[in-house]
Amino acid sequence: MNNIYNYDYDELTTLLEGYNEKSYRCKQIWQWLYQKKVLSFDEMTNLSKDLISKLKNDLSFDYIKIKTKQESDLTKKYLFELTDGNYIEAVLMMHDYGLSVCVSSQVGCNMGCAFCESGRLKKVRNLETYEIVEQILLIERDLNKRIDSVVIMGIGEPFDNYDNIIRFLKIINNPYGLAIGARHITVSTSGIIPKIKEFMMLPLQINLAVSLHAPNDELRSRLMPVNKAYPLNDLISILKEYIVKTNRRITIEYVMLKGVNDSDEHALELASLLKGMNVYVNLIPYNETSHIEFKRADKDIIMKFYDLLKRKGINVTIRKEFGAGIDAACGQLRAKEGE
Repeated sequence: MNNIYNYDYDELTTLLEGYNEKSYRCKQIWQWLYQKKVLSFDEMTNLSKDLISKLKNDLSFDYIKIKTKQESDLTKKYLFELTDGNYIEAVLMMHDYGLSVCVSSQVGCNMGCAFCESGRLKKVRNLETYEIVEQILLIERDLNKRIDSVVIMGIGEPFDNYDNIIRFLKIINNPYGLAIGARHITVSTSGIIPKIKEFMMLPLQINLAVSLHAPNDELRSRLMPVNKAYPLNDLISILKEYIVKTNRRITIEYVMLKGVNDSDEHALELASLLKGMNVYVNLIPYNETSHIEFKRADKDIIMKFYDLLKRKGINVTIRKEFGAGIDAACGQLRAKEGE
């Protein structure tokens, strides 16, 4: 039985039309789901008993569960148990401009990036749309507060679960859904070129972030196996197309690994690679884990790298750190439960 949260607005409208219901019923149902956040069809008091009976017969209201929650000053990490017994994680970050949630898109990840904890658990399956939507709904319910922005940067490669991610984006962006503005939503990819091409054709203003982490093919292939399928020149070409087509800036993510990708030569190579593109580079201080041998680049080296990029005319920031103390920072999510 399909879950009610798997349907975007148009899909649910089509289903209701099959029941000979007027299209405005979809708006009513979505208000119950996403504004009033009810937990059953029976609570939808302005629907007929006949419609509620049909909905119950065809759709489930299954929810994932918060298994545990860890907290630090500005971060909360949620471990969710899925209905099939698998586990995923999401992270809430408290910024001065509002609340942001980093959601997962898969159970495990097949990208195999050498420095990433999440990729140590091979992909078990894609998350269904409802399992991504409910990460936000459950966190909002737990906090009794509205989420202001969403990043799809948790466990998994979003573009390896493309259709469910696009449906998720339509749901959270819809004014009758969670009404999160497109410019407050970011999808991060390791560089799946065919899906970047599809994504840039959509009439959505969602932000795109690309995990680059190296300025040449030899090093990037060593760190990120995906580069062997989609090498840097091809990736940069499609990103240039994306910028022209969408007129939107792309975030380039670059994790700073001590003695690996943090030299002056790497900075100059990166500046040359990105020259003239409407991008900004987000330098990410590496979050060390107990399982992986990479080390964080020294602070003065990160600053030197930053200055070199600046001098070469590249827009660059250094990411503010959240959640390292509870293994909730970038690259640390793993969902250890059940291992």
